[in-house]
Amino acid sequence: MDLVLKVSDYYILTPYVYPSSWPEDGALRQLISLLLVTNLGAAVLYLGLGGLSYFLIFDHKLMKHPQFLENQVWREIKYAMTSLPVISIPTVALFFAEVRGYSKLYDNVNESPMGWPGVLFSMISFLLFTDMCIYWIHRFLHHKRIYKNFHKPHHVWKIPTPFASHAFHPVDGFLQGLPYHIYPFLFPLHKVLYLGLYVFVNIWTVSIHDGDYRVPRLLQEVVNGSAHHTDHHLFFDYNYGQYFTLWDRLGGSYRHPSALLGKGPHDLIRKLMMDGKLSANTDKVNGCANADSHMKESMPRSKME
Repeated sequence: MDLVLKVSDYYILTPYVYPSSWPEDGALRQLISLLLVTNLGAAVLYLGLGGLSYFLIFDHKLMKHPQFLENQVWREIKYAMTSLPVISIPTVALFFAEVRGYSKLYDNVNESPMGWPGVLFSMISFLLFTDMCIYWIHRFLHHKRIYKNFHKPHHVWKIPTPFASHAFHPVDGFLQGLPYHIYPFLFPLHKVLYLGLYVFVNIWTVSIHDGDYRVPRLLQEVVNGSAHHTDHHLFFDYNYGQYFTLWDRLGGSYRHPSALLGKGPHDLIRKLMMDGKLSANTDKVNGCANADSHMKESMPRSKME
């Protein structure tokens, strides 16, 4: 994060924002700057990536699904934009520790313990480490004593759009993002690679909410995609993973995506249209109660919220 801070100081903050009496390495100035940069960056990534995915990838036919909420897209955006500033407060504390030199981030490849192979290894280990941590944090958030207060707001979106990707309760959002910030305090990582991985994480988070259920056949059993994560939203106790299915398989929580078995959201929409319960020209459902009943019958009662 100090790279971002240096660029911000050089082009904007030093010449236009702060008085010359405030040194760039002052703790108070760094905290204020990190808070501003983090909030701005989070909003740009969320709205930018979410908007691109919503308009270019998300299948808007999913909005006809009986469990798609009224004004859902606006509600997702509003919830995310009110949560992100709160999430940024403890996140900035971790960024501040990075900037002050307490992490194992490094500037040059020759500082890597193994050179370029070490850089490549750190990228792979970052994905594996964060995937493992997020699995257990996510599963913890589904504990009956935790779920209702912190994680349930994210499960309001049964058929999520890309804008649901960051629509978390602040505690939920911070905890699931924590592994990304913890990694460089435990393991060496190149600063530029860390920024790249941080952007990738946001892209991936949007992608598993984008409603594009296509997964290459060879990767269906390995990669946790939108089809897998949509089943998590619908059936609750399955597919907790972030990138891979490994920990779901080890933890007994893997569910092969219903969308890849001909039993997904699109299949229900087609069935409702064939049964005359859903108009092809409107997002409204005719006989919504019957449609909801159909969904409830396909879901274990103990999983319903």
